[in-house]
Amino acid sequence: MTDTPGLEVDRVVKRFGGLQVFHDVSFSLRPGEVLGVIGPNGAGKTTLINVLCGRFPPSAGSVSLDGKSITGLPTHRLARMGLVRSFQQTNTFKSASVRENLSRALRFSGAPMRVVERVDALLRQFDLHPRLDEPSDKLPYGLQKMLGLLLAYATGPKVLLLDEPAAGLERRERTLIDAFVAAARADHGCSVLIVEHDMDLIRRLCPRILVLDAGHLIAEGPPAEVLARRDVIEAYMGLSDEDEAA
Repeated sequence: MTDTPGLEVDRVVKRFGGLQVFHDVSFSLRPGEVLGVIGPNGAGKTTLINVLCGRFPPSAGSVSLDGKSITGLPTHRLARMGLVRSFQQTNTFKSASVRENLSRALRFSGAPMRVVERVDALLRQFDLHPRLDEPSDKLPYGLQKMLGLLLAYATGPKVLLLDEPAAGLERRERTLIDAFVAAARADHGCSVLIVEHDMDLIRRLCPRILVLDAGHLIAEGPPAEVLARRDVIEAYMGLSDEDEAA
């Protein structure tokens, strides 16, 4: 991991008409770092990913990658530059087989042989190898999500944005996300931003986390410290002064 930020977010704001989703959000994500973004429902976490990946332009502020502005660039251009996202829901080429899904992603990236070999290893680890010739939309939900993660990995990202990767997964599948993140960092040297409600996963994978609440960045730091803060507990639990005095 270097001291030079790979992804820099500077005072980003997002509004939809009169609704302001988040306000003056700033942070850096260094190459090779794993950063968690947490917060209660409606905090603006998924909208933040949508802005970073180019689905929505920011209303104000700037985003840069490797020192170059990427503010407002569309998703397909950012993917070519190495900024790739996964989705809460499954996102594959639905009528195509598992094999063809991965072939398309690998052709897109021109991946070297070591990445092709790693994809094969992860296919086996994720229990997808016996299903290579099945249509992806016929897979069980958990396997569709794991395939979606592999498609993001196979594009050779510099920055990987994971939007609730553990949602809907069984316990064993959730622990496989650890292997996926480790492979992406080892083979691509990429940084990973994880939006997630699974706090066990966040504690395992993220040395640093950010907390959004009602569109404001209210805390940043190591999980043990941040999750013990009174304002973070209040954001999640809605505690009042009377609750704490009781």
